[in-house]
Order: sequence, then C-alpha cells, then structure tokens
Amino acid sequence: MISRSSKPPKKTASKMTREDMERLANQARKARKDRMEGYREQSLRIHPWVCARCGREFTQKNLHQLTVHHKDHNHDNNPPDGSNWENLCVYCHDNEHGRYEDDMPDNSGAMAEEPADSITHKPFAALADMLNKKK
Repeated sequence: MISRSSKPPKKTASKMTREDMERLANQARKARKDRMEGYREQSLRIHPWVCARCGREFTQKNLHQLTVHHKDHNHDNNPPDGSNWENLCVYCHDNEHGRYEDDMPDNSGAMAEEPADSITHKPFAALADMLNKKK
C-alpha cells in the first residue's frame, strides 16, 4: 500500500515534472513486483513445481523459469486457494498469452483480422498462369 508521504503531488498530467512521473512509475513498478511476488510465492507453495502444459519439472536451480499464469487473465484475481493460477514454464506462458492475444476482439467487438493489404508475399500468384501454359 502507498503511504501518504509517498503519494505524488496532485497535479494534472501536463503539470507533472519528470521527477514526479518517474516517482509514480517507480511506485507502480514496485507495487506490481510486490503483488507478483506475493501470488507467485503462494502458487509455488500450493502447486507442484511442474509446468501445467508441458509437464517439465523444476528444481530450486531453475525455478526462476516457472511462472504463474492467471487462468482468467486478470492479474488482480488472486484467490488464496490458487484456483485462478497455474504454474507454466516461461515458454508455455508466452504461448498461452500469444494465443489469448490472437483471440482478442478489436475495439469494435469483432474478432481482429489481419488486413489483406498487409500481406505482401503471394507464393502462388503465378501458379494459375503456369497451369494454363501446360494445357
């Protein structure tokens, strides 16, 4: 929790000094780190040191590669029983978040699609001509 003395002065974003913004960013980083260490330690006490996806086992030596994944993708949902957590290796965790981002809708509510004009390589562009020449 942020103490009163460490709160940044009440200023609008345009009136904040660089030092104020750095202090605020450092406070946010520290709060995030404290939150993450708290639920990570809890998850490591509750769950086995095994990746829930690939089954890789971890020891004290490589435990830094085991991460805690929030099943509902809400990092503020940290029930003490660990029901929203699963331990994943860094590779499976990255894969899980990549799949989640691919399935996220864009701002209009429709599923995000890559615009057709962004695809530049067309490996079969000349195939129809080649087939027609053989006939």
